[in-house]
Amino acid sequence: MTRVVVLGGTGYAGAHIAREAVVRGLEVTSWSRSLPESQVDGVAYRTGDLLDAKVLADAVSDADVVVGALSPRGALDGELRSLYATVAKLAEEAGVRLGVVGGAGSLLVSEGGPTVASLPDFPEAFASEAAQLTGVLEDLRSSDEALNWFFVSPAGGFGSYAPGEATGHYRLGGDVLLVDENGESFISGADFALALVDEIVEPKHHRSRFTVAY
Repeated sequence: MTRVVVLGGTGYAGAHIAREAVVRGLEVTSWSRSLPESQVDGVAYRTGDLLDAKVLADAVSDADVVVGALSPRGALDGELRSLYATVAKLAEEAGVRLGVVGGAGSLLVSEGGPTVASLPDFPEAFASEAAQLTGVLEDLRSSDEALNWFFVSPAGGFGSYAPGEATGHYRLGGDVLLVDENGESFISGADFALALVDEIVEPKHHRSRFTVAY
């Protein structure tokens, strides 16, 4: 059975991923600073400071796939890029596959065009988060070929503010933001998790970023 460790497994994206992975019959461990009020049956919950190198080493050593679903907020603000660099080093040494949940800010508006985060109407409140996650992607792309990684950017409309519903459907793209016929970009938490766990079960993206939307 594939062992999946979700860093930040109690957050919005992480909780959806953990739940979907359990449904698919994977062995799932969630790492976070504290236990959630509502726990998913079948998920093993572990707590610890993910800025502690020993905690990260313990988490990675118990995995076949590590999924980073962390946001650069609170104690992780300004620290996320270096944290993921440590995770990447540990994953490479252990032969563990690394998946990272990124934001939509680093996606291109169109082929060869500007990034979503560079647009004038991009919310200032998310600018730092977008920049930090873009840095994580840059580091992964310049990493040693021995590191097996994938980076997933959700649609522009993704988060607890608009959870949506599970449809069982999604579209995949590359580095360009996906929009529907009305120019909207959206994915529910459940269907984002479906796409990510599909990638774990049947890998199609080796050392590359992809995006998910309707």
